[in-house]
Amino acid sequence: MHEISLVQGLLGQLHDIAGQHKTTRILKVTMVIGPLSGVVVDSFKFGFDILTKEDALVKDAKLEIIIPEVTYRCSNCQGVQKTAGERPHECAECGDNLLIAEEGNDLILQQVEME
Repeated sequence: MHEISLVQGLLGQLHDIAGQHKTTRILKVTMVIGPLSGVVVDSFKFGFDILTKEDALVKDAKLEIIIPEVTYRCSNCQGVQKTAGERPHECAECGDNLLIAEEGNDLILQQVEME
């Protein structure tokens, strides 16, 4: 489960940010996790819950996860479809089935609320 190492990296970032802003408590962490990032959201949440329990800086922090839509472009007609769900099976405009994902593999620390 590589999500644990991702959360460990996130906690390192949070400690760096807290040090830069001279804060001792993080209230909320907002992450953007693209559906094509390879990150299992439930495992990421589990790792966050486990690893933050003993860390005074983040032990009460709320984790918010945003899963953005993915844009798929048809290789035939260049038509665009966006979806937060499964990959479309075919282009809505021409029916071609070769759709190429243009985004959706993000893993971004979007916002940190501190006090």
